[in-house]
Amino acid sequence: MIKLPAIGLLAALAMLSAPDAEAEPRHGLSAFGDLKYASDFKHFDYVNPDAPKGGRLSLIGTEARITFNSFNYYILKGDAAQGLPFLFDTLMVRAWDEPDAVYGLVAETADVADGGLSMVFTLRKEARFADGTPLTAEDVANSLTLLKDKGDPRIALQLRKISKAEALSAHQVRFTFTEANRDLPLIAATNIPVFSKAYYTTNDFAKTTLEPPLGSGPYKITDFKQGRNVTFSRRDDYWAKDLPVNKGQYNFAELRYEYFRDRTTQFEALKAGAFDLREEFTSKVWATQYDIPPVKKGWLKTETLPDDRPSGAQGFFINTRRAKFADARTREALGLAFDFEWTNRNQFYELYKRTHSFFENSDMKANDAPSAEELKLLEPLRGTLRPAVFEKVFVPPVSNGSGQDRKMLRKASKLLKEAGWEVKDGKRVNAKGEVFQIEFLTYSPTFERIIGPYIKNLKILGIDSKMRLVDPAQYESRRKSFDFDMTTTRYVVRQTPGIELENYFGSASAKINGSLNLAGVANPVIDSLVSDVVKAQSRESLNLAARALDRVLRAEHFWVPHWYKASHTIAFWDKFSRPKTKPRFNRGIITTWWYDDDKAANLKAARN
Repeated sequence: MIKLPAIGLLAALAMLSAPDAEAEPRHGLSAFGDLKYASDFKHFDYVNPDAPKGGRLSLIGTEARITFNSFNYYILKGDAAQGLPFLFDTLMVRAWDEPDAVYGLVAETADVADGGLSMVFTLRKEARFADGTPLTAEDVANSLTLLKDKGDPRIALQLRKISKAEALSAHQVRFTFTEANRDLPLIAATNIPVFSKAYYTTNDFAKTTLEPPLGSGPYKITDFKQGRNVTFSRRDDYWAKDLPVNKGQYNFAELRYEYFRDRTTQFEALKAGAFDLREEFTSKVWATQYDIPPVKKGWLKTETLPDDRPSGAQGFFINTRRAKFADARTREALGLAFDFEWTNRNQFYELYKRTHSFFENSDMKANDAPSAEELKLLEPLRGTLRPAVFEKVFVPPVSNGSGQDRKMLRKASKLLKEAGWEVKDGKRVNAKGEVFQIEFLTYSPTFERIIGPYIKNLKILGIDSKMRLVDPAQYESRRKSFDFDMTTTRYVVRQTPGIELENYFGSASAKINGSLNLAGVANPVIDSLVSDVVKAQSRESLNLAARALDRVLRAEHFWVPHWYKASHTIAFWDKFSRPKTKPRFNRGIITTWWYDDDKAANLKAARN
């Protein structure tokens, strides 16, 4: 491993006090300064630089999308197809064996200047769009404008502290920030796909469309059947195919994303060889249904890949915009009614662990009582925080696994009564006589077996509960407008979380349709703690701030936490090869695997 004598972004910003001071142009950036790869690196360590090109990978995407009606991934309207980011380049790209480091793609170098309030990227002169036209600083600047003015609010929210981008010349663009923090340069570098200004002068960026857009990335759309599949073909004329950041990557001649209405149909299609690869998210299927001839014969491979990323936060999120969920005691009671131990044993074959934290499987997870360092952040806020924040951090209690743990249900009943929900004629009612009702919104039939037993326990508590199964389009519409009581989602947290936390938990995002703040968290104290995470100047201070934030979120009971596993369970037909080293923080399948002609021929012969 090559360690460069680099300073962190925030440290660099602090040093740049003179108005016109500039840092040395850099080939890469990271939050706290560590870069594994020198400026003359040839390729990432987790690729095979000599990987053959060709063949097709057909797969089920990992996003929760079971249909599509648009090729515009960057606006709120429509259901966008998966794989669309492969059409567009960004200024820099992640190295997936480092926590947050990025290296130059469209941008050859990056300079921090003006006390950290701006950054200049110098673009590669050879950068081109797929139609052969040059990619210039004007295109980069206009891309920021499009995303902020017309883009999906979730994207615009991340970009709001980038006040502007301006072309200094054909190949230099300057981003100006509203404040100096470590996250904004990385967001500018990797979160802004570069769109052709000329193309979007004659095409409306704000509209859904099934016309494949003009991009500059490694793939282009060559075929599709609406709602069923999309084929992306590798561009032989891709301008950046030989750059170090791309060497040994994007090896498949075709990527084909398949769409099915439910996981059962997906699985049957996989067994029939209708597509190549699928990550299995249903534990019962993984534990009981892969004992089939293709697997026994070695044709269909099953494998567990380690996942060193934070496991994030999956759960039933409670919409606190609705008055019935305003009291944290009510929300805590809802959590007590969910019997994870019974679910894990009877439905998950004990393949999962219970999620406790919003930063599960990471050093950012709060444990036990707050440390002295955490108390320094929390004590000034004591008057506005629940007392539980200063005790041992909340951990979901372990049930007796019966499915109806009477001890937990009695505690839940007590909390509901304290919150003003009395039992009348077998129903929980408030002081106005309104019956406590909960509707679980979902589009996935596979969740019926999870929600059903949960509803049974809620009804024992007198809560009138039901599940509403809707089609994917209706689900997306209702979720974007926060038209639900409780629904399921998973927040993905980076190794170095930053501004995305404002989208998850920030007061501003609670009011923006389409934001990821499903629980409607709107608390100035939480805003302040999120800011502490975003502005942390070292890995240690980031971990401390995240733990403090975690304590407050868990004490407020905004969710009923689900489960996690620190791995990917995948099944694939044996016609692919891959590098010896897996990227630590990514599956690496689409970008680093390749089609193996010999394996494919042997498989075909064996199956025939």
